[in-house]
Amino acid sequence: MNGSDWPSPSVNLSMVDEHIKKIVAATGVDVPKLVTGGSSSGTLPLPLAAFVSLTITYKLDKASECFLNLAGPALENLAASCPWPSMAIVAALWTQKVKRWSDFLIFSASRTVFHHNNDAVVQLLRSCFAATLGMSSTSVCSCGGVASLLGHGYCPGGFSPVAPGILYLRIFRCIKDCSILAEDILSLLMLSVKDIAETTVPRQRPDKLKKTKYGMRHGQVSLSAAMTQVKVAASLGATLVWLSGGTALVQSLIQEMLPSWFLSAQNLDQGGASGGVVYKLGGHALAYFAVYSGMLAWGIDQTPVSRRRERVMRSHLGFLASALAGKIFLGCDLSLWRAYVSGFLGLVVECTPCWVQEVDLRVLKRLSSGLRHWGEDELAVALLRRAGPEAMGTAAEMILGREL
Repeated sequence: MNGSDWPSPSVNLSMVDEHIKKIVAATGVDVPKLVTGGSSSGTLPLPLAAFVSLTITYKLDKASECFLNLAGPALENLAASCPWPSMAIVAALWTQKVKRWSDFLIFSASRTVFHHNNDAVVQLLRSCFAATLGMSSTSVCSCGGVASLLGHGYCPGGFSPVAPGILYLRIFRCIKDCSILAEDILSLLMLSVKDIAETTVPRQRPDKLKKTKYGMRHGQVSLSAAMTQVKVAASLGATLVWLSGGTALVQSLIQEMLPSWFLSAQNLDQGGASGGVVYKLGGHALAYFAVYSGMLAWGIDQTPVSRRRERVMRSHLGFLASALAGKIFLGCDLSLWRAYVSGFLGLVVECTPCWVQEVDLRVLKRLSSGLRHWGEDELAVALLRRAGPEAMGTAAEMILGREL
């Protein structure tokens, strides 16, 4: 690509570089530099270079239009799978030939920033959480909610900052290691909960957190706003996990990642900035995160979308029962653990009762016994009631024992 045998991409590469940064920079993602000292040192792999040389020599007439309609997507996918900045160079070459395609080509090149850079993906996910929760400093994402997450889509005819959700919808299929991605989403969820606790709830002693009939209160300050934010963050995290890896990733999350997370030490409240409330909010966030993920992957009907639901629920509730019985040593904060167990089981009982019927009755009895030791008698009885007729005798005994 010396400008003689080939057209040189350096003519437009600085312009492509500028537009890619304009598209991506609003999401808080660092874009690798394309141009150094006014020239490009980038090269194209031989298969891509051959394909570009084949397609770029065709005349744009009706006779070659059918060929270009087939070759265009193939060229885009091949360039996107090649090392950075291959797609940007292709965009710089093709915009010299067809200027009206420049918007599409440059937007496609901006997506390839994330294909080979896991750090960029994590930065984009962090921007998704910040935009949805209204914690982003950019004008595009400052109001929060779905409007900030998805914006107004991509409008050709001019370059403007793109909402982080739109970029993620365009790149998630190219992410290679989804298991690491789920761990990143879990970490970002807990960081978001920490931000919510520090910005929404004033610093007070953790024993001031009280449960009322209609929600939780921290002294005289209602935590309903914080809990609403927590639910939003959890629903976003569950959507990202299911969208990125489907039922297999949800299974790995509930069966492997969450138990490992509870077994390891987690310090979410360094310096006591939130008065310990972050642990209680974090437990509820994880409960909503797990249940929402399961709903998306398996559904809530008696006939599951996936056969994995029964195996995963048996494994996870067995883990909860063993931990409640003291057979497993937990590394996480106990208030976080308690908030998670009561929140998760409460959501399952109220929202997905069919899941309970797929779990062995002995495991449910162990869970109910552990809940009674916590003083959660109502939840313990409700869990057994959802188990079906086989558990009615145990539920009746528990009710009678409580009244005596």
